[in-house]
Formats: sequence, C-alpha cells, structure tokens
Amino acid sequence: MNEGNNSESHNWAATRRLAAGGLLSIVMPAHNLGRTIATNIREVHNLLSGVVPFEIVVVDDGSTDNTRPEIERIVALIPTVRPVFMLHNMGKGAALKRGFSATRGSFVLLLDADLDIPPGQINRFFEIMERENTQVVIGSKMHPGSSVGVYPWHRKLASSIYYMLVKILMGLPVRDTQTGMKLFKREVLDWTFPRMLVKRFAFDLELLAIAHDKGYKIAESPVELAHQSTWGFHKPASVYDILIDTAAVFYRIRILHYYQTIRSTHMPVPEPLVSIVVAYPAASSVLDECVAGINEQLYTNYEVILLPDVKSARTWPQKFREIPTGKIRPAEKRNIGIREARGDIIAFIDDDAYPTDTWLQEAVVYFSDEHVAGVGGPAVTPPNDPYMAKLSGRIYASRFVSGQYRYRYEAGRVRSVDDYPSCNLFVRTSMLRQLGGFRTDFWPGEDTFLCMEITRGQGKEIVYDPRVMVFHHRRKLFLPHLRQIGRYAMHRGYFARKFPSTSRRISYMIPSLFVIGLLAGGGLSFVSDWCRYIYLAVVAIYAAIILAATFSFHPLAWAITFAGVFLTHVVYGTRFIFGLATG
Repeated sequence: MNEGNNSESHNWAATRRLAAGGLLSIVMPAHNLGRTIATNIREVHNLLSGVVPFEIVVVDDGSTDNTRPEIERIVALIPTVRPVFMLHNMGKGAALKRGFSATRGSFVLLLDADLDIPPGQINRFFEIMERENTQVVIGSKMHPGSSVGVYPWHRKLASSIYYMLVKILMGLPVRDTQTGMKLFKREVLDWTFPRMLVKRFAFDLELLAIAHDKGYKIAESPVELAHQSTWGFHKPASVYDILIDTAAVFYRIRILHYYQTIRSTHMPVPEPLVSIVVAYPAASSVLDECVAGINEQLYTNYEVILLPDVKSARTWPQKFREIPTGKIRPAEKRNIGIREARGDIIAFIDDDAYPTDTWLQEAVVYFSDEHVAGVGGPAVTPPNDPYMAKLSGRIYASRFVSGQYRYRYEAGRVRSVDDYPSCNLFVRTSMLRQLGGFRTDFWPGEDTFLCMEITRGQGKEIVYDPRVMVFHHRRKLFLPHLRQIGRYAMHRGYFARKFPSTSRRISYMIPSLFVIGLLAGGGLSFVSDWCRYIYLAVVAIYAAIILAATFSFHPLAWAITFAGVFLTHVVYGTRFIFGLATG
C-alpha cells in the first residue's frame, strides 16, 4: 500500500471521497512491454502518490522479452509495487484474473500497462461513479466526448453494428468494451471473476455481461488516447475469434444459464492436503511443463507423487517425491500413488498436461460437501501446441466429434457426471482406498469403471467445473491422433457391452451407424439410380454440415480439420464395432 507524499494538480475530490478509508488497487497486465513497463509503472505511482492509499499489481503475462527483469528492477526501487509473473502467455483475461486475486482494494482499476489510455483520467471515472451511483465505469472510445484521433468510418460502422448486436442479444447497454481502463467496486469483481471462462478475445464482454446480468449498473466515460493515429482493419481471423467468443458468452448467458449454475462453495476447514499423482514412463519436456504448472498453484497445501518407470538423476522441489515403479500400466502406477498418498484428496493429472494456477483451489472447495467424492474439469488444447496438434484439439472440441461430451475438451456448464477421464480428476483418498483403486484389467477405460463405482455403486457425486482446468497436449494429425481415437473407441465399444449403464449410449454409437450407412449405402447405390441419388444426397448433406462446423478463415486449417473429422468418424465407428464384438 502507498499513501505517498506528492500531490498532483488534478482535482481528485471524487477519488478521495469514494476511496476514503479504503484502498485503490490498480491491476496492470503486461505482455512484451520491456521497453516501457518500468516508466509506465513509475508514471502511475507518481500520479497517485499523495492522493489516496493505493497499490499497483503488475502482471507479466508470460512475456518473451525483458518485461520480467524490468518489473523486478522497478519493484526493487518501489517496493509497494506487487509483481505477478505468469509462466505462459494465457491472455489478458487470465492475467487480469490472476492480478485481481493479488489485490486488497475496495476499488479496483483495470489499466492496460501500455498506458494507451493515460492514467490522468482516473478521477473522471470516480466522478461518474459518484454522480451516477454506479458500481462499474468503463472507458469508451465511442463516447461522444472521447478524443481518439482519426477513427475511420469502417471501424465506427463495424463497432456500431457489433455493439448493437451485443445489446440485442445480451441487453448490455455499452458502446465499447475493449478500451483499456475500467473501474470497479470490489464486490463486482468478487462476483464476476470466479464465473468467467473467456481468457482472450471476448474477455471484456464476458466480464461486463456477467456484471450486468447480476444487476450491477455500468456507466461509460469519455477517454483520450495517448497516441492518436490512424486505425487499420481488424484481421478476418481476429474478427472470427471475437465473434465465436461473443456467441459463446451469449450461449452461456441466455441458453445454458451457465453463470447461474455456479455452486455456492467454501474452502474446507482445515484446508485438506492434496496428493497430486503423475504417472509416466520417463522424464520429458512436457513433464517439466506439468511440474512448473504445479509449482504455480495458488493453493499451496499439496504434495506431488511422481511415478516413472525408473529413478531419474534429477533433484525435485521439496514437495515432490519420485517413486520408480518399473514398466507397468498407468492404472497400476496410479494405485501405487494411492497407497503412498498422505493427502485427504488425490488429484490425477497426466504428465503431458499442465494446470492453471487456480486448478487446486477451484477443485478443493467442492470437498466441503461430503456427498461429493470427485471433481473433474476440462482438458483444453494448449495455445502453444504445434499446428497439427492444435487442429487435433479443434476436432476433439467439435460438436460433431465429441457431441454432448465436448465439455471435456472446452469449458461447459457446471454439472454432475458419471464418467470422467483421469487426466484431470480429483477423488477423495478414502473413497479410492475403499474401492481398491483403479481396475488393472482395463486399459484404457479404468477411469470409466472407477467413476461408475463412485456414482452408481456408492451413490456419491462427481462434479464437473470448467474452472478446474488443465491444458492437455494433443496427438498430432493424422496418424497419432487416429491411433488414440481407435484406442478410445475400442474400450468404449467393449464397455458398451460389459457396462451398458455408462457406455451404451446412442451418442457413442453414431459413428458406427455412420460407417455402416456409408458402406451399406455405397453398396445399394449400385442397385438403382434412386438409391444412388439418395446416397449421394445424404453424403452431400453430411459434407456440408461438417464443412460448416469446421469453418476457418485459414483454408488449409479448414481442409485439414474437415478431413480429420471425417477420418475420426470412420476410425471411431469401425473400432467401436470391434470393441463391441470382443466384449
């Protein structure tokens, strides 16, 4: 906290009145701003010194230049500046969420660290908040009083159409969500941030939409830009990403009512020890990424059990234990982890996955409810995956591949589940030991049987929460991806015969019906012209649907994804039949 001793000539009356007896927190997200970040932090610090008690939380969003050392240098000179360093570039939204978690203020200002919006305008935001009795004030380049330089007609038209659409779809009464200065009363962010899923393109829209949906009042402020210049065109791919995220926010608010499904939870007292179990054959670069992600956890009461085939020569952090297991199956390794665990909860994560920094925190709160025996969350494709691996992830997240289970690969609403993969699964240790751990006569598929025993055998609940998120590296297209798909299909077909309660579902059988139809229809097309016309029409409809579902502004990505979806259907459908036959 800083109360300072240098008063500026600005009229800070409204700021002083509203912030009296409290603290103003400024969160500054930064990415690759090594040239200017130290100067910009100092400018904000000098501006507010002597005005109100304040703190500056600067977040380095995985920069690849000298942003971090520059932040460390300025922190050494101004100790009241609090740094937050993110391991990966997760996007502005994730950086702001992480920064907010480090704040203590009753008012929170989200301020882009490039200072494109000069911070001298802060008091105007407080004046509007006081005058209009709002909980949120946002800067708006579209405000009639704004000074933004040459704002071309095509940009203004596109923005007007977009925000008219936002108002119609979500009732959000704003003309601009992207300007990099926003002032909130803390209660608003306490409500909105825990519910947010978007971390990149439409983060600001989701933040304001959740606040508005809750009933918080939002006002707009005119702004002046520091660098008034001509404006270019948005890239088509960026426009597409923004529209997709916008549609997702609308879907969650108006269709899923996702934001209302978030359960009221609280941290168990005392905080339980979590044993994180990682089974793998040998150390690798992806394991290093997993370990680094675990070390970034905001929840710190955990231990880590590493289960390689043979002992390595590496020195692990204090909370880590390495237990060599020999060359055995993953289920057998995890059972060793269950026996060795000291925690009340065991978290299973694959070595080729890495968690978000709130992973443990978001999961542990559910275990205050004795009826909850397990918690899972999405395993999304990492933003730094290779091109063909990203396309594999896109296929997994497609509605026409994963169907109603796509929430496993991208964020969905909170729900109860009866089957969840162990790449991101938390289970009470007592429950695991009561059940004898994982079955070792199934692979893959041991997690399906475990979840069935928990939910149907013991009558307990497994909760899915999208905030319990990990990033899971994908197999590249085509062969590695299809081999993995084939293994999944074989086990699902086998389980459909052995355990119909969790696996004999029509959604699992659709690809097999497609393969049968493809072969049977092809044969019948030689019988008569009408059969051939019907067959070709059905194939054309299928192709049109998949083309629409896999659309991308990048023609190569579109073509590869289309081919990948088709081959995934064929391989899954064929291997499911084999699994069903051998069950």
